[in-house]
Amino acid sequence: MIHFIFAVLIVFSTQVQAETMRLAATTSFNNSGLSDVLLPAIRMDTGLDVQLLIVGTGQAIRLGEAGDVDAILVHSKTAEAAFVAAGFGTHRRNIMYNDFVIIGPRSDPAKISEAESAVGAIQLIFEARNSFVSRGDDSGTHKKELALWSAAVLDPRHFGPWYKAVGAGMGASLNSASGLNSYIMADRASWLNFGNKGALELLFSGDPMLFNQYAYIAVNPDKHNHVNIQAARRLEQWLLSARAKSIINNYKINGEACIYLQWHALALYYIKGLI
Repeated sequence: MIHFIFAVLIVFSTQVQAETMRLAATTSFNNSGLSDVLLPAIRMDTGLDVQLLIVGTGQAIRLGEAGDVDAILVHSKTAEAAFVAAGFGTHRRNIMYNDFVIIGPRSDPAKISEAESAVGAIQLIFEARNSFVSRGDDSGTHKKELALWSAAVLDPRHFGPWYKAVGAGMGASLNSASGLNSYIMADRASWLNFGNKGALELLFSGDPMLFNQYAYIAVNPDKHNHVNIQAARRLEQWLLSARAKSIINNYKINGEACIYLQWHALALYYIKGLI
């Protein structure tokens, strides 16, 4: 009985001591399942109870600008640099990365599996006018997709009904693609963790343009003095620790590694063909 009471007191004490911080993080970070592994370890090691707001990169940045969160974890370097340059973030810290992949029907009617580049793959989709699902939500994934269309000198605003901007997160967008048997661009981790694949397969990957960097930015207390900057800095230091490196680099989905801490060798990542 005494041991039981002691155990309860320890749990109660841990709960009382936990400090809450708010982190706006991308839907792909959550869909990958990595957040379910990281958050308990963060709480155990730092005493931080990290409350996630799962949104696209664009919305995460807007939450940071409004001071509604203490930090953001996003993946669109241009937007991140602008956020810091405007004084909303203290600095930008590369944390981890994976890659984008292009998914499509197993029959691959546009023949993108034969493409030599990511731009070539989406050009083939455009030429065939095969159904393509876009997140259409100003997320990091959406921004990367738009960059590919731009590199191909194509403008989705002028596409026909075959191009479907669903305005949804990664999981919901993949569900739409599965239901429509459409092409879609996704991050590798979300695709591997997605359970409703239907007749879809990973058809194209390996182009350096599909590199997907995630960065952590603490919200600047000079803009919003109520933000928990100490907690944000503590989380940043933990994300750079050997413990975080081990958890992130060893995270696998169905036995396949899919996310790496920034310390991992980028050259080897590409030499091996993006896994």
